[in-house]
Amino acid sequence: MTLAIFDLDNTLLGGDSDYLWGEYLIEHNIVDKEIYRRENDRFYSEYKAGTLDIFEFLEFSLEPLSRFDMDSLNRLRQAYMAEKVDSIVLPAALELLDRHRAQNHTLLIITATNRFVTEPIAARLGVEHLLATDPEVVNNRYTGRVAGTPCFREGKVTRLRHWLSQHGQNLQDSWFYSDSHNDIPLLEKVTHPVAVDADEKLAKYARQRSWPTISLRDLED
Repeated sequence: MTLAIFDLDNTLLGGDSDYLWGEYLIEHNIVDKEIYRRENDRFYSEYKAGTLDIFEFLEFSLEPLSRFDMDSLNRLRQAYMAEKVDSIVLPAALELLDRHRAQNHTLLIITATNRFVTEPIAARLGVEHLLATDPEVVNNRYTGRVAGTPCFREGKVTRLRHWLSQHGQNLQDSWFYSDSHNDIPLLEKVTHPVAVDADEKLAKYARQRSWPTISLRDLED
């Protein structure tokens, strides 16, 4: 069965759900505004530059989850979805997902953003399979630490290989859509790599390899 894989942030979404979660925490005074915004902006710049230390970032981004019980977190997440995510779901992305569904492809979102943030977004997009960075849970509370391999750069390849083995799938005739040069390791593994609203580094790389490039933001005003 053909696998269609999608990055999430700035690919299927017209924004970055991880960064926006940080902004939501700031705006609702859940974290220290000055410190958290400075660090959130720094990590986002490092991500775009390709210099992000994923473990340093996860220590920062997962810590707020450890402050609350699950019920409180779920209420925060529901409000975050309404305030920050619903408006950045791209109509053209929904159409792209539907085109692959119509061909009976297996849809999978693979993202560095943690599962707490991304699980309801995948559900909103109607995508059953999700590979995301997993926050550690002990006694039904988040610890603020990461569990297993972060789903970032080469880690996406590692996590996908494990998922393929678990599900009896392979990458024959596979697709992967992404905006980021950080996803080049996985783009090189699939049959049909597609650069979507690509950053400068990925756009250059895609041109050199004659990969198709598309935009899912054409329908935006």
